[in-house]
Amino acid sequence: MTKTPLPEPTLSLSLEQARRFLLAHQGLLPPRALEGKSGILDFIRHVGCIQFDPIDLVGRNPDLVLQSRVAGYSPRLLEELLYSDRVLVDGWDKMAAIYCTLDWPCFGRHRDLMRRRYGDPLSPPMQAVPFVLEAIRERGPLKSHDLEHEERIVWSWGHPTRLVRATLEVLSAMAHIHTHHRVRSVRYFDLIERVLPAEILAARDPNTTEAAYQDWHVLRRVGGLGLAPSSGAPEYWLGIPGVKTAEARRAVLAHLVEQDRLVAVRVEGAPRRTFFLRSQDLPTLAKTEEVEAEPSAAFLAPLDNLCWDRELLREIFDFDYCWEVYKPASVRRYGYYVLPVLCGDRFVARCEPRFDKKTQTLMVAGWWWEKGIRPNASMRQALVASLSAFARYLEAEDVRLAEALAGDNFLRSVLPPDRSTRAPAKSRMKTTGEARRPRPPTSLSGSARGE
Repeated sequence: MTKTPLPEPTLSLSLEQARRFLLAHQGLLPPRALEGKSGILDFIRHVGCIQFDPIDLVGRNPDLVLQSRVAGYSPRLLEELLYSDRVLVDGWDKMAAIYCTLDWPCFGRHRDLMRRRYGDPLSPPMQAVPFVLEAIRERGPLKSHDLEHEERIVWSWGHPTRLVRATLEVLSAMAHIHTHHRVRSVRYFDLIERVLPAEILAARDPNTTEAAYQDWHVLRRVGGLGLAPSSGAPEYWLGIPGVKTAEARRAVLAHLVEQDRLVAVRVEGAPRRTFFLRSQDLPTLAKTEEVEAEPSAAFLAPLDNLCWDRELLREIFDFDYCWEVYKPASVRRYGYYVLPVLCGDRFVARCEPRFDKKTQTLMVAGWWWEKGIRPNASMRQALVASLSAFARYLEAEDVRLAEALAGDNFLRSVLPPDRSTRAPAKSRMKTTGEARRPRPPTSLSGSARGE
């Protein structure tokens, strides 16, 4: 079979230009420049979606994504946008994701696919549908443990789970029910007509053909990262029906270039790959030439949009990042929940934060400088501001440096071991021993999600 050739790049960027564009596109040049609910909505509209993950050690992934971009961010803002204002959807795009409610009609093909995949009336989850729907209809929003039905089946990743949990996930994927709200990461489901606006549910998919839909979703996914490679991490392209193979992806990318909706890009220093950016983002690229990379710092989420393609991080930022949450402790190089640390237009370190909710104490438990980084006064100022903002986001009453890091004079200058950001904590978190860590949950299609 003849492969569709990728378009020849018509734009060439240096590594510095590529870094600065990606950061500007992602709202990180500088960090925390957006404000309030309007800033959150503007960012999510711009990138299409942010990935949801329920593990909550220093906030869930979407909260970590937003705290690095929105000044004074509080998780309450996202909760209101999702579950009170209903202008954002707690749904599915690239794995579990949060996106604008106005985009709901565009995902009709995905919901149809879920109905075909899971709608067999003889399957155990579907046989439990009448029981589950009747309970929700009569009692209102419910979580799986509100349903008294103890039968278990083998479900996602080959794990046994309660039948009613599988039924809730299937009904949600098929859009018969929807997430009404969450308590921490636990989902409460209600009938979809009691959650989403009637005009949204009645709206038709604006992409009337399969080809138009694929163009829309590939273009959207390119915007989710900003400068997207055609090859690389397979999970970056997940969730686009009909575009599972590299050949299908090349064909859509080539078509979008022909339509002048994408631009093919060559990045100096990354000769093996062709990248793509949306034509609508060319003004952002032009503006980055005029903006100085301020010495501002931010702690990024493990599943931040900027981190969706790890090969891109290596090629463009010379940053080799692996989220080790699923690795056994004995083979981890760094730690369980380690965040990339951005300063200016480079990744300078990795940080393992731990937050004791009882004492409201944020502990910097691990810190690893990137090779070749020489901390200076401007970096110190940027890290002090970033750590203070991170502590405020968590509503931490105390921030401490682990005893194991006390020998790093620079970190001690950023955060002395007994420094308090607001008021003395009622008690101190221990600095020795391994913190208790939750086991990552499983879900319908292999991503980590709450029940």
